Amino acid sequence: MAHLLNPLATTSQIYHKSSFSSLPKDLQDTIFITSQCLTQAAGQLLELPQSVTAQANVILARYWLVDSPMANEFSDTSAAALYLVAKMGPQPRSARDISNVYAYLLSESSLFLRTPESPENDPRSYYVPEADYHAVQTRILAIEARILYTLSFDTHVSLPHPLAVTYLQTLDFLAQPKSIISLRTIQYLNAALLSPQMLYLTHQPHALATAAIYNAARDVGAKMPECEWWEVFDVDREELGFLVVGMRSVENYLRKIKEDMPDLSVGMPTRKLIDVELQRRGVGGGHDTAEVDEVQQLMDTMDSR
Repeated sequence: MAHLLNPLATTSQIYHKSSFSSLPKDLQDTIFITSQCLTQAAGQLLELPQSVTAQANVILARYWLVDSPMANEFSDTSAAALYLVAKMGPQPRSARDISNVYAYLLSESSLFLRTPESPENDPRSYYVPEADYHAVQTRILAIEARILYTLSFDTHVSLPHPLAVTYLQTLDFLAQPKSIISLRTIQYLNAALLSPQMLYLTHQPHALATAAIYNAARDVGAKMPECEWWEVFDVDREELGFLVVGMRSVENYLRKIKEDMPDLSVGMPTRKLIDVELQRRGVGGGHDTAEVDEVQQLMDTMDSR
């Protein structure tokens, strides 16, 4: 049964991340949510199974629990996590494919985190020259190695999606077509990947699956038994309540980011934009990125020669 469990974040890790980070909480949430959305979008364009993309989301969250998001460009870290997970699966993607997809998503021709109006498609805006590709490849490989080192090479991720499907097959009390409830359950599980509460790092897959089923059943108006049926799946009331609220709050997080920080919610934010926002608030920025930027500039210069 060990393969159904995940290594969870410790209390000290969560406390350290929330108490000693140089970034305000709202900026941390913005970086996390947009980067996870970027990973999902890249996975779709690369035609990767959702299971692979979801594992990359979890690996990215685990890495940022320990290391600062400002250590590297957010899109590069997302690309490295997706490249790492895809490489370990049956459908690996080349660094060139990763580079091309992320170049498109980060360009102004992409609809990623932008208004539904179709922008003018300018292939020049996402064309990746050979020199730029080698620079991107170098960054991805370096971050991939950093992720593996930070996670002690433990890349095991057990997803709740298969468990949720199994649980639904055992539940006959829902009085609704299981296809509808199954779809809604999977939607909740996918949305939970974006939660800045990092639900996948603090709760085991069986609890996530149970909470998603509970939410889905409520949404479609399915008849629920009066007994505490969730205990059959080894989930107590307190944990279920926390996860139910956490999964339902993801949409509110996204809406709040768009309302409070419109400049950072159009397209993918960069470290430079975050530094500008920190300076605007009088917090100061760049102290986490100055050394990394100097090294990166040197690497890019060498690659372009």
